Amino acid sequence: MSYADQVFIQNCRDILENGVWDTDRAVRPRWEDDGAPAHTVKKFGIVNRYDLSKEFPLLTLRRTYWKTAVDELLWIWQQKSNNIHDLRGHIWDQWADESGSIGKAYGYQLGVKHQYAEGMFDQVDRVLYDLKHNPASRRIMTNIYNFQDLHEMALYPCAYSMTFNVSGDTLNAILNQRSQDMLAANNWNVVQYSVLVHMMAQVSGLKAGELVHVIADAHIYDRHVPVIEEIIQNEPKPAPRFIIDESVDDFYKFTRDSFRVEGYEFSESTKKIPIAV
Repeated sequence: MSYADQVFIQNCRDILENGVWDTDRAVRPRWEDDGAPAHTVKKFGIVNRYDLSKEFPLLTLRRTYWKTAVDELLWIWQQKSNNIHDLRGHIWDQWADESGSIGKAYGYQLGVKHQYAEGMFDQVDRVLYDLKHNPASRRIMTNIYNFQDLHEMALYPCAYSMTFNVSGDTLNAILNQRSQDMLAANNWNVVQYSVLVHMMAQVSGLKAGELVHVIADAHIYDRHVPVIEEIIQNEPKPAPRFIIDESVDDFYKFTRDSFRVEGYEFSESTKKIPIAV
């Protein structure tokens, strides 16, 4: 069993068996097909640790379209874009305006430059600078939950903060997430930020260590429960091998083809996944 599968099963069983339902409250999300309220069962404060030096946390219980997840990661962290016309996939289409913009969200926030003692940096370039020049710093972090711009965002950031920490020759990181749709987004985000840690580590002359994933509100939507119950009964398979192009030494030269996985086996889900928006 891959470790990612083990964690996912434990999280989902805990939510289903011990979680709290919000059916007694008005909720913002609606089901895309009929507009009905999309209620959830949730657990507060889930913390998962993934040792990237041992295993790449790609779920085998169901297929994660990891290449598309990497595309979105590069769109946000490399291109620092907030326009869906720069993105290969269509996961943001429903939140974009007529010009393709999702407002001052995600990549936009990472691309805004700020004044530091050493000069002007955006958040990504500041992380890269500190990892090379100030690896002992306890201030290497990003935060895209900018309160003054929330009213101009199509969707408030879910995965909003990364904290990077160097221990010896190893790069560790904490991903903070205010809200997590366990079925649609959990492994998607874990894969994305695992790849990001690998990228940051390689161009900084470091080894990838732990990704700690902190989820404030980990939830399963009511119409997702049967799908989750089916998935966690699937037979887990060994974790695939993650391979990164070791010749890349510039963060901005990584492409979707700089990464591949070997031996990825997964179970196909037979149930349709409804979408809450």
